[in-house]
Amino acid sequence: MRRLTPLLLAALCLLPLSTQAAHATGYRYWSFWDRTGTAWTYATQGPATAVPSDGDVQGFRFAVSEDSADATKPRGTASFAKICANTPAASGKKRVALIIDFGTRTDAPSGETPPALRTRCALVPKNATTAEALASVAKPLRYDTNALLCAIAGYPETGCGEPVATGKKDTSAKKKTSSEGPSVGLLTGAAAVAALAAAAVWQARRRRNAQP
Repeated sequence: MRRLTPLLLAALCLLPLSTQAAHATGYRYWSFWDRTGTAWTYATQGPATAVPSDGDVQGFRFAVSEDSADATKPRGTASFAKICANTPAASGKKRVALIIDFGTRTDAPSGETPPALRTRCALVPKNATTAEALASVAKPLRYDTNALLCAIAGYPETGCGEPVATGKKDTSAKKKTSSEGPSVGLLTGAAAVAALAAAAVWQARRRRNAQP
């Protein structure tokens, strides 16, 4: 039975991992989007490397998101024609329509109020990046030491991609069998402990019976 204790300890160490209330962690940051027609798509490049074409519509949204699949899309629906209606084309330059959604009070850092949504038409050189287009119409921008975009038009004043508890349960967490009963994770963990204990007992008996 000496081997029983280590096995039980190992199982008990794993048990809390399956029974603890798993809550998702999000990050408060500016996400970057491309729009085709009326559909928003999470950008595959960062604004510092993306080079938009004349007539493109791009968006930024400040929100708490767990990852790109969970990211909140910009709420603006204005077209390029509407956003850039008062910005005439110029030789050697391009026009990029930008929708800047500062998010909601729920997403805002403590003590800060998000500004109203803005649309801007950036008239920039043809080889300009999205970051350069954004800087031309929404200063001041703030970046961290890793070149992560932290603030647009000075919002938010502080913070940059900090983790935030979303209050939602992690999608990888096991669901409860009922609203009042024990969770599947708890039952599974308990079963694992019992199985390891039984195996240890069986092994100990087998050794004793094998002895002359």
